[in-house]
Amino acid sequence: MDSEEGRLDQGDEPEPDGDAEAEACLHEYSAQAPDRTTSVYVNIHRVRRLVLASIDDPYTMEHFRQPNLNALIVRPLVDRLYDSRDNSIVYCLLANRVHFLREQAGLRNQSVNAARAALCELVASRILRRYHEDNPDDTGLLLLAHVLVEGYDPFQGAPQDVEAEWRHVQWPIQERPGHERQFTALELAIISESKSLIGTAACQRLVDAIHKGQVTYTPLSFVDVLPDHYKHLPISIYNPRHSRLLNHYRLIVPRVRTIIEFVQIILLLVLYILTMLDRHTRNSWWEIMFSIYTAGWVLQEFAAILEHGWEVHAQSLWSFLDISFVAIYVAYFLTRIYDIFIGKIADGYGLHILCLAAPILLTRVAFNIMPNNIVFISLHAMMKDFTVLTFLAFWCFTGFLLALMWLITAEQIETGDTPSWATVCKWLLWIWFGLDGTGIGESTQFHIVFGPALMIGFAFLGNTLFLTILVAILTNTFSRIIANEGAEIRFRRTVLTFESVKSDSIFAYPPPFNIAAMILLLPLKLFVSGRTFHTINVFLIRALNAPVLILITLLERRSWKSANRPRRTKKPSWLSWQFAGFFPHGDIPAVFNAEPPADLVSKIDQLDPLEEVPVLEDDVIASSRRELTQARLRRSTMAH
Repeated sequence: MDSEEGRLDQGDEPEPDGDAEAEACLHEYSAQAPDRTTSVYVNIHRVRRLVLASIDDPYTMEHFRQPNLNALIVRPLVDRLYDSRDNSIVYCLLANRVHFLREQAGLRNQSVNAARAALCELVASRILRRYHEDNPDDTGLLLLAHVLVEGYDPFQGAPQDVEAEWRHVQWPIQERPGHERQFTALELAIISESKSLIGTAACQRLVDAIHKGQVTYTPLSFVDVLPDHYKHLPISIYNPRHSRLLNHYRLIVPRVRTIIEFVQIILLLVLYILTMLDRHTRNSWWEIMFSIYTAGWVLQEFAAILEHGWEVHAQSLWSFLDISFVAIYVAYFLTRIYDIFIGKIADGYGLHILCLAAPILLTRVAFNIMPNNIVFISLHAMMKDFTVLTFLAFWCFTGFLLALMWLITAEQIETGDTPSWATVCKWLLWIWFGLDGTGIGESTQFHIVFGPALMIGFAFLGNTLFLTILVAILTNTFSRIIANEGAEIRFRRTVLTFESVKSDSIFAYPPPFNIAAMILLLPLKLFVSGRTFHTINVFLIRALNAPVLILITLLERRSWKSANRPRRTKKPSWLSWQFAGFFPHGDIPAVFNAEPPADLVSKIDQLDPLEEVPVLEDDVIASSRRELTQARLRRSTMAH
């Protein structure tokens, strides 16, 4: 779905000139865009060449931040690559970081490639910060949006023979004139886990603006289930005063989208509970409603994975819970069909499988309620390590099971005095968890010597060594996350914000209406023009979400008026009293919310002129190079 909300259609009336700040910002940027001196393809290889020539030693991020390496390596690269007319350089740096991280998988130059990837991230962070410092107003916010969420083609500007030879054909190419095969810098930052860059003030300023819907843009996607790309409108700043009453593009605002998804998961949980409470009934309408609604929810989850690929979706905090629930639902659905054929409706096998979803759904709701909780963030990271390590352990310890079963002789098989595969698995599992040692006592049934040896070896490796390694790895993961708690929270919030801006119009149809929309509109797309399909799609979305859209528009306009209404000094009264909780120090946050008048600001500036306070790192470096004028100019813009 395109972000049309802050822009104008050809048939719309133009906005008043006196309040077209977003238009002015956009036109000012557009006037600079044609002055780009180098192409994206050239910039990517230019960055790679500079980084390869800069370092050949295994440095870390902490090393690069030290004054000596910062002055010798980082600062010269920032000064060389920064160009106020070229917004693709951050994208090119992150593209090189992704490439260096993938080259790190090889043993050759592994640590050096990790250092080069860290250098790319640090230089990108410094350049992004310079964009932020040079443009502190709304024009700068729009510029940051073009740097981070505008799509760039890595082969833009490449020779035709190079592009024809090396650009690989991909099956999911969609018709988006001029925007195929493009990626955003923010997406590359997410898949490369550039938490230092994402945690910068510049990036978080843009993420916060996107989350609130202040900055709107047309998101790029990998595959859309129900594509509607008739319009691809530019990045803009949203003004609620000039928005339609039924502005369906507000459904993809991350703040709104988060609330909608929370309501949907609560409704899913309620239907699930009602279904399980009525599981003994032969004809349960609750189960029918649950099955239909969940099918729509699964379709929505499938579309979310396709939109940006699994690599981005896996960074979502509750992705492993959603995938687990989808697997349980698919197993339930197939088993329930079998229950219908055999006539076992009440208490069928499918309902037994569905019982397994209870801990997953309840945990999923808890994740939604507290998405920024460091415990849940740690749990997400540790689950990945735990799953990989457990799979490796199962794979390796299967050899003990095969060895024990192959020790059984033919005579034992004929007499039937041998334990079954399930029994041996149970013995090994009990030993693994340290619950029971029956397997060690019964190991002589396999072999008088090798049976006990295998069981005791399994006990040492499976229970003692494996659990020690598992605890050490999980403790290290948890300690690393706690040490960078702020960066981890900002990274997960950025992932949630980026994923919430949906391109696929299937997300505008709440479950289970998205199933009907896919069945009806997808074939229709083959027989009508793009404009006609867009008109029909928009009409259905607005009709289906009319109450929600009206509520969103009214709340946004009220919030905008409250924020822009001039404050008057009036006598306090009981009617203006606000409950601030049981907090006896409420005047402390209140004094910071009360902005000082202009005369007080002038008085403060006379007492402490900012030009005389060397507080920025730029000033320290610049003073040593006698370039203090430019750094002070940049800080003077930040002060206003």
